Amino acid sequence: MQSPTMDLESAYEACRTITRREAKNFYYAFLTLPAAKRRAIYAAYAFCRHCDDSVDEETTTDAKLKALADLQSDLDDTYSGNAATAVSLALADVARQYDIPKEYFREVILGVESDLVKNRFQDFDELREYCYRVASVVGLICLQIFGYEDDDAKGYAVDLGLAMQLTNIIRDVREDLDMGRVYLPQDELARFGYSEEDLRNGVRNQAFQDLMTFQSQRARDYFQRGFKLLPYLSRRSRACPAVLGALYSKVLDRIEASDYDVLETRVSLSKLEKVRITAQTWLGSMLPLTSRLR
Repeated sequence: MQSPTMDLESAYEACRTITRREAKNFYYAFLTLPAAKRRAIYAAYAFCRHCDDSVDEETTTDAKLKALADLQSDLDDTYSGNAATAVSLALADVARQYDIPKEYFREVILGVESDLVKNRFQDFDELREYCYRVASVVGLICLQIFGYEDDDAKGYAVDLGLAMQLTNIIRDVREDLDMGRVYLPQDELARFGYSEEDLRNGVRNQAFQDLMTFQSQRARDYFQRGFKLLPYLSRRSRACPAVLGALYSKVLDRIEASDYDVLETRVSLSKLEKVRITAQTWLGSMLPLTSRLR
């Protein structure tokens, strides 16, 4: 049951604090939203962060799976009016205001669970399902908060989430390997003649270049489709996904410019670059687009 000392404003402030501390690229984009939508996004982000944190402890896989099961139970309580934490109290309010399906948050939990039980992906279909759960469904949650009138917007939100997660995979290939995970599809490794042993040894040969160029082009294709979301949103809402897309697209630019030097170096943007891209993209998003809103 909800604590008698907990109030909604304090719950939202707790979510803002979590987001400011943890969100990195996302926090800059969230600042472009009107205040009410911004705090709603903070609550959604805080829940997703809580999902990630629940499996970061140095415990057994069984203990982590139990933590996720408890999260699902907490989510059920949140949607039934029995929020027990600051994050769940704010999330319950957001879910009511913006009609966010509980299944979206359930998919987030399943995505985190996947990282505990699956560390290889046979083909892109398997990888796409994973990316949908950890990234695209977050886009669908945000879309409910942004507001839209045409269901086509959902498909483009999914694509933008896929583009961003595929960029993460390209950037973090070495870091993921060190954690025992290979997100590059196994059939594509074989197709390009690049082995996991090569990956462990940090081999940057022509096969690696060709493999990563293929991954990058696929991410580019999803960015191209994902940016079609913007005309479906109001001017006050479209800056947020526009900034997120621009930040991740810039990271992909830098990876490509480095000839995929991701095995020894983690490509990133400076705080100044993030601020500049956010400002430029926010201003650009205020210009008239061919809107689908009536």
